[in-house]
Amino acid sequence: MDTQALRERWLAAVAAAADSAALADAEARLFGPKGEVVDLVRSVTSLPKEARPAFGKAANALKQEVEAAVAARREQFAAAAMVRELDGGAFDPTEPGVRAPRGTLHPITIVQNELVDLFTSLGFQWQDGPEVESEFFNFDALNIPGDHPARESQDTFWLTDKNLLRTHTSPVQVRTLQRAVKQGFQPPLKVIVPGRVFRSETVDRTHEHTFYQMEGLVVDRAHGDSGISIANLIHTMKTCLRVVLERDVQVRLRPGFFPFVEPGFELDVNCPFCKGQGCPVCKQSGWIEILPCGMVHPNVLRAGGLDPEEFVGFAFGMGLQRVVMLRYGIDDIRQFMGGDHRFLAQFPEVSR
Repeated sequence: MDTQALRERWLAAVAAAADSAALADAEARLFGPKGEVVDLVRSVTSLPKEARPAFGKAANALKQEVEAAVAARREQFAAAAMVRELDGGAFDPTEPGVRAPRGTLHPITIVQNELVDLFTSLGFQWQDGPEVESEFFNFDALNIPGDHPARESQDTFWLTDKNLLRTHTSPVQVRTLQRAVKQGFQPPLKVIVPGRVFRSETVDRTHEHTFYQMEGLVVDRAHGDSGISIANLIHTMKTCLRVVLERDVQVRLRPGFFPFVEPGFELDVNCPFCKGQGCPVCKQSGWIEILPCGMVHPNVLRAGGLDPEEFVGFAFGMGLQRVVMLRYGIDDIRQFMGGDHRFLAQFPEVSR
């Protein structure tokens, strides 16, 4: 079989195609179910065994060459069509293109950014710390006893190297105090610590194993004009909630036990979903726990390198998911980690 003659005829047919339609016809004649190129490749099986390798190699090489010629001719037609379109009077190269849609920020990011802006305007500094923590910073330095249930594996994700995934952002309090003391502590110290934390929780509409907190710490001298007291703590918390929830809220302060503060409090807000009547979100109580807080325990100040006889402070922490749920009326915390674009697209703030 004269493959050279076939090659010249097939390449000539591709080159002779005057437009895309003619090229499509030529391609069908060559590569269709009964096309000439396909028949050539199939004919290899009818040859003697000793002739098949050489002929098959030549047939495949010819097939690839014709395919490349068809692709190149198609590109020529596409390029010519583009030139005609650009030369036409309907195209204005100076007209702006279609603006790409702008994505939205995650609602937790929106609220976190607003809180950071608020507290920095009040003189706080943003601090950060590792998500993989030591037992000392996560528990010991925060005055959490060795037999406290929070240390158990049903509450904490322990790692094989005896470290753990931090269960709160409070370890950064002690790290920040230690760093400030090394640098020559100059009171007052005012810091916020937003970040991700982890708990071995049963996931439901109000609990997640991975969530976000924002910690706050204020430390000043115990004597003099600093005036740090529970009243300062309550005022700071009310200011925070009023700004981030974009409305005045009804709150209550009740005693609460946390090893790292003394005295400790729970700051609750009236449930916006049931208006205090009781619902699954507030566990039928009419209130949502949102801001554990209190005066810094003397042992925490000591772990940070400060004398509790000389210094005093207050600390607070909030779950950002719960703040976001209150602000936007979201009744299931699992939405935040679901990744559903329909959920995320509801929030008006756009990324910059």
